[in-house]
Amino acid sequence: MRSSGPQIVLVRHGETEWSRDGRHTSFSELLLTADGEKEAKSLEECLRHWTFDLALSSPRIRALRTAELAGWGGRVEIDPDLSEWNYGQYEGQTTQEIRVADSKWTVFRGATPGGESGAQVATRCDRIIRRVRSVAGDCVLFAHSHILRVLIARWLELPPEDGRHFVIQTGTLGVLSYEHESPVLLSLNATAFRQGKREGKAVRKKGDFLKKSP
Repeated sequence: MRSSGPQIVLVRHGETEWSRDGRHTSFSELLLTADGEKEAKSLEECLRHWTFDLALSSPRIRALRTAELAGWGGRVEIDPDLSEWNYGQYEGQTTQEIRVADSKWTVFRGATPGGESGAQVATRCDRIIRRVRSVAGDCVLFAHSHILRVLIARWLELPPEDGRHFVIQTGTLGVLSYEHESPVLLSLNATAFRQGKREGKAVRKKGDFLKKSP
C-alpha cells in the first residue's frame, strides 16, 4: 500500500449475534460471538508491529474487546464520537422488519425516529478526522460499520449518504491515507496487509481540517 502521508487504520469489531443476523446495533451492549473473537484475534499479528500516534475506540464493549484481542487493550483512548449511528426506535431491528412500514428505508436515506440523522453522524466523523489530522503519524480506530462508512465518505470529501457505497465486514481492516494532496481509500475489508511505503513528505500539516463537501 503506497501512500503520500499518514495512514488511518479502520477496524470494525468482530462478529456479534446481531451483526451476524443483520440487526441494527448502536447503544446495545453485545458480546462477540466465538467467531467474532477469532476474527479480532486474527488482527493481532498485522497490528503488532505498527506504531500509532493515536489509538481510539468506541466505548461499546464489542469494539473494546476487539481492540483487546487485536493487541491494543489498555492502549486505546475511548472517544464517544466513534459510537455507532444511533438507530433510535429501530435498534435491534433488521432492514426487512423496518421496511414493513417504510418499503424503501435505508439508514443512509431514511429517517431514524428517536435516533440520529446522517448529518449528525457526519458531524461526529468530522471531529474524528480533525483529531487524526492533528497528529503527525499513523492512527488506528476501533469502531462499527455505519460510523466507519460515513467516516470514509467524509474523508473522501463526500456527503454522509455516500457511505452506502462502502460495505465493511466484521473483524476486518480498512486504511485511509493520501495520494499526493488527495485523501484516498487505500484498502477495505482486509484481514492482513503489509505497511506500505510513503512517497515524499506528508501532504498535510498538523491541525489541518477536513474540507467540507458542497
